[in-house]
Amino acid sequence: MDDDATLTIAASPASTEARATPFALSLQPLNPGASLRDLAYAKLRQAIAEADIYGSREAIRLDERNLTEALGVSRTPIREAMTLLEQEGFLRAVPRRGMFIRRKTRREIVEMIQMWAALESMAARLATLKASDDEIEDLRRLFARFDGGRQTPAQQIDEYSEANITFHEALVKLSKSQAIARTIRNVFAHVRAIRKLTISQSDRASRSITDHMQIIEALEARDTEGAERLARQHSLELATYVNAHCDFLE
Repeated sequence: MDDDATLTIAASPASTEARATPFALSLQPLNPGASLRDLAYAKLRQAIAEADIYGSREAIRLDERNLTEALGVSRTPIREAMTLLEQEGFLRAVPRRGMFIRRKTRREIVEMIQMWAALESMAARLATLKASDDEIEDLRRLFARFDGGRQTPAQQIDEYSEANITFHEALVKLSKSQAIARTIRNVFAHVRAIRKLTISQSDRASRSITDHMQIIEALEARDTEGAERLARQHSLELATYVNAHCDFLE
C-alpha cells in the first residue's frame, strides 16, 4: 500500500552490534483514537509473527527510534508494547544492549506444535458439530486452485504457504470456541514462521494439501472422530519433521 512504512531493524551477532545488517518489518503508521500502546503492540506482534526471523542465525535487535518513526508515535507506547511482547515470549531484553526478537529453540517449537495439535484437533471435532455447510465449503474453495492436493508447482509455494496459514486459522474459527481461539492465538503466532519456512521442504506442500483435503472431507461428512484424528495427525507430523530436520533452531 502507498502508506506502508518499512521498518529497519539492526540485526547483529549475539556477541557484537558492530556488524549489524538490515532487517525489515513492514509496518504502517498508527491511527489515533485507541490506546497507542495497544495499537503499537498489535502492529509489532503481527509484524514479528510474519517476519522471516529464522532466515538467519544473527540476533535481531529492535531499534526504538526506527519503531517510533515507522509507527508515528512517541517512545513511551513503543516501550510499553515491547514490555508486553517480552512477557509473551516474542522479545527478550538484554541489559545495556536493547530488545531482541526471541527465536524459539527446536524443543520449544516442537512442544508448541504438540500443544497446537491438541487444540486444533478439538477445534476440528467441534467444527463437525457447529460449522455450517457454507463455512466448510469455504475451506474447500480455498484449495480449489491447488489441483485438489495432487501437486503443488514451485511457483505456487508462496501462494500455498499463505493458504496454509489461512486454513489453520479458519479451522479454529469454525469450532466457535472462544476459549480455544484465545489459547491457540499466541501458540500459532510463534509457530507461524516455522510453518512458512518448512512448507517448501521435502515435498511437504503436496502432502499438506492432501492432509487438508482429507480434513475437509471429514468435516463435510460430519465425521467427528475422523476430523479430530486427521487434524491431530497433521500437526504432529510437523512436530516430527521439525524435531528431525530443523537443526537451525539450535
